[in-house]
Amino acid sequence: MPESASAPGEVRRHDPWDIVTAARHPQRPYTLDYVQRLLERFVEVHGDRRFGDDGAMVTGMGFLEDYPVALIGQQKGRTAAERRERNFGMARPEGYRKALRVMQMAARFGRPIITFIDTPGADCLEDSESRGISEAIAANQRDMFALPVPVITMVIGEGGSGGGIGIGVGDRVYMLEYTYYSVIMPEACAAILWRDPSLNRQAAEALKLTANDALDLGLIDGIVLEPPGGAHMDYEGAATAVRVQLLAALEELKGKTGEELMAARYEKFRRMGAPE
Repeated sequence: MPESASAPGEVRRHDPWDIVTAARHPQRPYTLDYVQRLLERFVEVHGDRRFGDDGAMVTGMGFLEDYPVALIGQQKGRTAAERRERNFGMARPEGYRKALRVMQMAARFGRPIITFIDTPGADCLEDSESRGISEAIAANQRDMFALPVPVITMVIGEGGSGGGIGIGVGDRVYMLEYTYYSVIMPEACAAILWRDPSLNRQAAEALKLTANDALDLGLIDGIVLEPPGGAHMDYEGAATAVRVQLLAALEELKGKTGEELMAARYEKFRRMGAPE
């Protein structure tokens, strides 16, 4: 069975660009692949009750062993038709508002929340801008700090920019071994810094976007090691490793009051980036 979240010295180190390409592997397990293997009696919730339903964001309720939980995650799609339907995992404003709707529902029912991050970034085309994509992401970040239930976040693929942090304010934040979490995609970073998107490998190194970097910088709480070759080589093994870590985090957080959770979550994110 794959090991669970590890201390920095136990984690295998990888080239940053190799991590990016692995995180984008077309056969990598997506949110619904994990839902199928982790949750029982999962019922998907659709729509933000304001505009429509966004296929790039999957939300619903189910059971992780004995824990009733809410699940929110980005979904990319595999076939050409699915990718169009899911918008390549780039959620629109209604996706983030749907996510927040389900988080607030979970808070009313006292259910812990699990979020799976897997997106190159939020949708930034004109339609999304006109419907308030920036406001929707900012509102999610603000309101997630006020959730009185445990929030556990797992980066399962790409963790791009505001698209990731829009569902990423967690009491515990983990990354799978072959994933990245970054303020910007490497290609976009290279285009801005050097006017050359082909310098993506150099940008990946400069961004410090690997799970090892995030752990060293105090941005995450642990790394979940993947099966040899990556999660796409062994869906069951990857799901087992994710389950072990989620259950450990739920067990750790279950005795805390809503006030304790909110206060610790706020302090956790306030400490990030602070000078030593």
